[in-house]
Amino acid sequence: MRPYTTTTTALLALFGMAMASPALAHPALLPHTHGGGLMAGLLHPLTGLDHLLAMGAIGLWSARQSDRLRRWMPLLVALGMLAGAGMAWAGVPLLGVEFGIAMSVLLAGLMIAAMVRLPSVAGAGLVFAFILLHGHAHGSELAPNASALYYALGFLASSVAITLTGRLLGGWLARRDDRISRTLGGVIALAGGALTLG
Repeated sequence: MRPYTTTTTALLALFGMAMASPALAHPALLPHTHGGGLMAGLLHPLTGLDHLLAMGAIGLWSARQSDRLRRWMPLLVALGMLAGAGMAWAGVPLLGVEFGIAMSVLLAGLMIAAMVRLPSVAGAGLVFAFILLHGHAHGSELAPNASALYYALGFLASSVAITLTGRLLGGWLARRDDRISRTLGGVIALAGGALTLG
């Protein structure tokens, strides 16, 4: 069996298992935390399927972008998360956050599948807009009287780690058959579509 066929089969199986769970605002792989503190912040991006897919997909996509965009992606993710969370904590609403998060998964998957390369400024702006929504969602789920500082440190560390993992995987895949990356992007896009409809 060819490597890309094995990968496709595995990815479709994972997708099927993920989509078999009931549709929720934040589809969860693990119990979704809504508390405060460092541990809650660390776990929060890891427990929501939408956040996990989006951060990983952005990392995957960045692996084939310009050196500048790839190098600055972790900082861009951190700034977007902080800006979004800060807006939530300041009481600034964003309309359609959940729909926007699902769309970020869909669009990131499509960009991977289509091997889209963007100029650094355009790519940075798009990623920042995606991440801003995720940061707002994280910030709005801070428990009352919890430590925003420790919570923010936690979700920043996890978000950047997921993005870097995606980038490493994307770099590894870039040296192999492009069909693997395209298939993975397609699966992520399908998941994003399902999240959008859900």
